[in-house]
Amino acid sequence: MALTGRTALLAAIGSLPVGILAPSWTGMLAVNAPLTLAILCDYAMAAPVRKLQFTRSGDTTVRLGDAAEVRLTITNPSRRRLRAQLRDAWPPSGAQSPTRQKLTVPAGERRRITTALRPTRRGDRRAERVTVRSFGPLGLAARQGNHEVPWAVRVLPPFTSRKHLPSRLARLRELDGRTSVLTRGEGTEFDSLREYVPGDDTRSIDWRATARQTTVAVRTWRPERDRHILIVLDTGRTSAGRVGDVPRLDAAMDAALLLTALASRAGDRVDLLAYDRRLRAQVQGRSASDVLPAVVDALAPLEPELVETDARGLAATALARAPRRSLIVLLTGLDAAPVEEGLLPVLPQLTQRHTVLVASPCDPHVVRMAGTRGTIEGVYEAAAATQTQSQRLRTAEQLQRHGVTVVDAAPDALAPALADAYLALKAAGKL
Repeated sequence: MALTGRTALLAAIGSLPVGILAPSWTGMLAVNAPLTLAILCDYAMAAPVRKLQFTRSGDTTVRLGDAAEVRLTITNPSRRRLRAQLRDAWPPSGAQSPTRQKLTVPAGERRRITTALRPTRRGDRRAERVTVRSFGPLGLAARQGNHEVPWAVRVLPPFTSRKHLPSRLARLRELDGRTSVLTRGEGTEFDSLREYVPGDDTRSIDWRATARQTTVAVRTWRPERDRHILIVLDTGRTSAGRVGDVPRLDAAMDAALLLTALASRAGDRVDLLAYDRRLRAQVQGRSASDVLPAVVDALAPLEPELVETDARGLAATALARAPRRSLIVLLTGLDAAPVEEGLLPVLPQLTQRHTVLVASPCDPHVVRMAGTRGTIEGVYEAAAATQTQSQRLRTAEQLQRHGVTVVDAAPDALAPALADAYLALKAAGKL
C-alpha cells in the first residue's frame, strides 16, 4: 500500500474495523507513517476469523457440584497462521475455567482446547458464543468475530442421599427373608422354607415341615412385589422457600431419588409427576433399570413456580396416573393454610383407594430458634419458633386423622426418613 500524504494516511486508518485501535492512537498514528504502515500490514497478515470452523465434544450431563469438560476444536482453513485469543462464553452459573485462552493454529491445521465447568445450579447450561481475536505477527492489530457453536450441559440433581441406599437395601433384604430377622412382617407373602437359625422368630416355625425332617424348618416371608409407587412433587410457591441451605424443592427431589432407587430395587413400579397449576414433569411406565435415570433427567430442569398449587388439579392428575391401588407419596409443605384450604378437602379422593404418605422438610433454623434463651430477642425467637412447630404438629395430626402417614424431618434427614417410612409400610403389608 502506498501512502501519498496525510489524507491518504487518515483514510487508511479510518478503514480499520471499529475497536481495532485505541482512540488515543488515532491522532498519534496520523503523524507516524511508518508505525501506521506496520499496523496495517500486521492487520492484513492476521488470519481471517470468519473462515474458522468449530466443532464441540465432551460431557453433556454432570451432577451438581461435579466438574464437566467441554472440548472445542478449531480448524483454520486459511493460508495464514492463526494467533488468537479465544473466549468460549457460558452462563455465569456454569463457573467455567479458564474464561479466555490463547492458541496458535497453523494454516490448514486444527487445535483443541478444553473448558472446565463446575455448575452452581441445576438445569441446562448452554454455550452462548465463541469470540475470536486474531492477531497479526507483530501483535499490533487484530481481527475479531463471533461464531455460534451450540452445546448444552444438563446439570443433574446431586443425589446426596445415595449414601443411605446400602443400609436401606440391607433392611430390604431382611424383609425379603434373605437374612435372619427377629420379627416378620404381617400381611406379606409366603416365600419358602429354610433351616432354623438362632434368632429367628419362633412364630415362623413350620411344625408340619419340621415333623417331616430332622431339622427345624421356618417359613420365610417376602413383601409383596410389583406394587405401584406414585411420587408427586408440589412445585408451587411453597417449594421455593429455603430450608437450611437448600430450596425446599431440592430437598424433596433428593428424597424422591432415594425412594425411587429403593423401590425399584424392591421390585415395585415407580412413577413420578411434578405439578403446581399444570403438569411440569412426569415419568411413567419405565422399567426398574431405567426409572432412576429417567427421574434424574426429569428433575434436572425443574424449578419452583411462584403460584398457588391447585390441589384439586393435583389430586385429579394423581388419580389419573394411579388407576389401581397405589402408594401416593406427596412431597409438599406442612404450612397450615395451604394444607387446610387446599389439600385436606381433596384427601378423601386419594385415601379412598390409595395409601397416602406426605413428606415435608422442616426448617432447621426454626429448631435452633426454639432453643434460644438468655436474651429478650432470644426469648421472642423461641416463642415464634415454638408457635411455628406447634402449627406444623397440628397440621400433621389433621393429616394423620385422615389415614395419611406423615414424614416431617430436616432436609438432610428427609430422604432416609421417607425410605424408612416406605419400608415400614412394606413390612406391614399396607402397600
